[in-house]
Amino acid sequence: MTHPGKVLHYCPKCGSREFPFDGHKSFRCRQCDFHFFINTAAAIAAVIENDRGEILLTRRAFAPNQGMLDLPGGFVDPLESAEEALRREIDEELHLEVTQSQYLISFPNEYVFSNFTVYTTDLGFVVRVKDFSHITACDDISGYLFVAPGEIDYTQICAPSIERIIRYYCACRSHDAINQ
Repeated sequence: MTHPGKVLHYCPKCGSREFPFDGHKSFRCRQCDFHFFINTAAAIAAVIENDRGEILLTRRAFAPNQGMLDLPGGFVDPLESAEEALRREIDEELHLEVTQSQYLISFPNEYVFSNFTVYTTDLGFVVRVKDFSHITACDDISGYLFVAPGEIDYTQICAPSIERIIRYYCACRSHDAINQ
């Protein structure tokens, strides 16, 4: 019931109720011919390790999935690059300064907010920060913890895309450790 095809009923340009969904990914207004596509939104997720090799996980302060574990990150703002969003989100959520980032992998996600599905492409990055001396839970996180890769409780991870990013990172990390 949260799919845009079930939620959107009026043309956002002229207000007409003649705004049929094509059943796949777009609407076209019969009154003004406005064509609206359901596109994905970009979001970023940061995999950050401390000196002990533990991964930094955050706890979500709000719905969806309040209280569950997540990676630091969030939506890319309009006219913002993924790298800019990465620096901004990590500063907003944790007061950490990014010194280095490298793209890792992306996965699709369905983010349901206010009973509306927003399709996202979650871009995973491996991130290094200056230090952890000023780390503070802020913005839309209620806390944080460092967890050894082998001790992550994946049933507590907030979204399948975030779980897949973490599992991919851990698999790459294990593979790299074996080949060293």
